[in-house]
Amino acid sequence: MEIPFNTVTDLAGSLWIKIPLILIATAVVSGIADLFIKKVVMKLASKTRNDFDDRIIGIFRKPVLITIILGGVSLAVHLPELPSALLFGVLALIKTFLIVLWASAVHRFAGMVLKWMEEITTYSIIQPRTLPMFDIISAVVIWGGAFYFIFLAWHIDVTGWLASAGVIGIAIGFAAKDTLANLFSGLFIIADAPYKLGDFIVLGTGERGVVTDIGIRSTRILTRDEVEIIIPNAVIANTKIINESGGPYEKMRVQSTVSVAYGSDIDKVKDILLSAAHSNEHMCEDPAPRVRFQSFGDSGLVFHVMGWVDRPVMRGRAIDSLNSEIYKRLNAAGIEIPYAKHDIYIKEAPFDIQGDALFTVKQKPGQRKNQ
Repeated sequence: MEIPFNTVTDLAGSLWIKIPLILIATAVVSGIADLFIKKVVMKLASKTRNDFDDRIIGIFRKPVLITIILGGVSLAVHLPELPSALLFGVLALIKTFLIVLWASAVHRFAGMVLKWMEEITTYSIIQPRTLPMFDIISAVVIWGGAFYFIFLAWHIDVTGWLASAGVIGIAIGFAAKDTLANLFSGLFIIADAPYKLGDFIVLGTGERGVVTDIGIRSTRILTRDEVEIIIPNAVIANTKIINESGGPYEKMRVQSTVSVAYGSDIDKVKDILLSAAHSNEHMCEDPAPRVRFQSFGDSGLVFHVMGWVDRPVMRGRAIDSLNSEIYKRLNAAGIEIPYAKHDIYIKEAPFDIQGDALFTVKQKPGQRKNQ
């Protein structure tokens, strides 16, 4: 029995045939894509030395497959002559689901990239203390964009909302300009890294201490008096900073200036000063201490004793013990440490010395003496 040609074309043109064919074709394409990812992409990724690309594939594999499937579903729902409102609602739901799906995947990918940047030293701005902030910023940007596209999918005009948000942002910016200045200064300090935790720094205003915390808003230093100073980052970013712990190593040079009387044996003085520096337990042997005959002073010969300490925190103790030992050794050797003296010579005194009075002014004729 032959089937009429019209019947076959009617069946082929029937919705009950087209929709399943589209869905089957979608499933086949999705399976091929999944097989390609497993057999080709993941095999290539397994040959790399790290698992970064494997994690990227794990994040985006599911969104790609779901996007293919929902793409076929969206084609299928166009075939029936559905009411325009119902068709719009179905397509808007599909778009919303895809936007949320991809926003979630991109957010996970951004978090993975930030974590990777935090683990390597090249990107110093990404640190454990700043990682949550950058994660929040990425989430706001990604999900803000996602909600914008969701509104577009439902044909919601967001122009007025954006304008209002711009006005509010300007108002907030003026109200919180100091806070924002500290925030951006904190980011620049972390990126530029003029100092790090544990460094001894001296600010242009004279404060000196060890850095105990570098925050987004402020930096904290602990002085030698055990007083914590909190400095806004906007202030510290615009001031001169001396990092005593910076340089190729943390060692710091200390110096003591010594003056001995004229006529002293300078070779003996150098030996005494150098032995005092070598005997100091706070001084480093490498670099070795050294003594320099600096200048001819007003009251004596000026020497500089220079040595190095392992850490800037030891500077005060090293100078104290060095000066004490120098004084003892010079005193034991009979070498005088001069002090400033001024001798006044009076060539002619304009007064007469009489009786018990030290100075008596000569009277002029006719002048009565004051009692």
